[in-house]
Amino acid sequence: MRKAFISPSKYVQGEDELLNLGFYIQSLGESALVIGNKADIDRVQAKLDQTAETYKVQLHRGDFGGEATREEVERLKKLAKEKGTDVIVGLGGGKAIDTSKVVAEGQNIIICPTIAAQDAPTSHSAVLYTVDHQFDDYAYFSKNPDVVLMDTTVIAQAPSRFLVAGMGDTLATYYEARATRQSNSNVNAGLPNGYRTGATGPAKGTIAAMTLAEKSLKVVLEKGYDAKIAADQNVVTQALEDIVEANTLLSGLGFESGGLAAAHAIYNGLTVLEGPGNYYHGEQVAFTTFVQLVLEDAPKSEVEELLDFNISVGLPVSLADLDVEEVNYQEILKVAKKACIPEESIHSMPFEITEEAVANAIIAADAMGRDYKARKQAK
Repeated sequence: MRKAFISPSKYVQGEDELLNLGFYIQSLGESALVIGNKADIDRVQAKLDQTAETYKVQLHRGDFGGEATREEVERLKKLAKEKGTDVIVGLGGGKAIDTSKVVAEGQNIIICPTIAAQDAPTSHSAVLYTVDHQFDDYAYFSKNPDVVLMDTTVIAQAPSRFLVAGMGDTLATYYEARATRQSNSNVNAGLPNGYRTGATGPAKGTIAAMTLAEKSLKVVLEKGYDAKIAADQNVVTQALEDIVEANTLLSGLGFESGGLAAAHAIYNGLTVLEGPGNYYHGEQVAFTTFVQLVLEDAPKSEVEELLDFNISVGLPVSLADLDVEEVNYQEILKVAKKACIPEESIHSMPFEITEEAVANAIIAADAMGRDYKARKQAK
């Protein structure tokens, strides 16, 4: 059996850590193109100027156009070549970071998220979209980022909804890794080439990945509420530090080397409905994780623990929480059909998957979530 575990070369997290960005650039080259939304770069420009001066490196702005398209990648590649940079820095949120990964093509890249809303920063993959915001393709690279740098002072200044969404994404990590391990399915760490330079073939998960995935869930359930309160006040506490690590490092390594299953496939299926598009990835995944537990007939204690946590931090527990007020079976069956296409991760579940069973699980989870929340609010 072939197993694989992959990770960034270095993960660094702490208050005002962006002030050390120049040090890490210096270890890879002499100058960098910083790719990020204009507002995100503006927000940390003083730190960027200070680190460039301290470590005598050149930083060039690559204001991100807003969508991770092939056209945007080519524009920024051209800019990097014109400026003669030898390092790419991806700064900000998911799409800017994904674009920076494709621009770098797996070489000399530092990822600096300004939010902790999802677990992709540590990964060796990215998602490309078309100019009209539709899914285009996945991109995979020969290695993970050289450095992932998390400035918790910056992250604490962002709206707390981002941190909570990251918790929603993290909730899925253990349950999907558990299902993948039970079915002995392949994991993302061993995926074949998806764009240019890729991995070397299929692989199974490791004990290390499973351990990290389990720990990510434990940290979120124990520290998530306290971290939200800290983020509401824009302050850094130990709980917030722990959740940033769980959302980014533990979940990032856990999903990529532990495997995806039903939760993320059903999330992809939700794109056929209008309402969920108003919500962040992690907010939707919080609900689809609940659906996975219903689909696999998980113990009642697990289901209620998840529902209690989601309600405590404001994550969705029903389709109504995702702006889907009317639950029509035929519409839900469309979600299930999209979630069950042959290439989807739902087939990593340790039992036979049918579209009807998935649709039924979605409808049952929605009804259970509505009822549970109503009874909680009535107390």
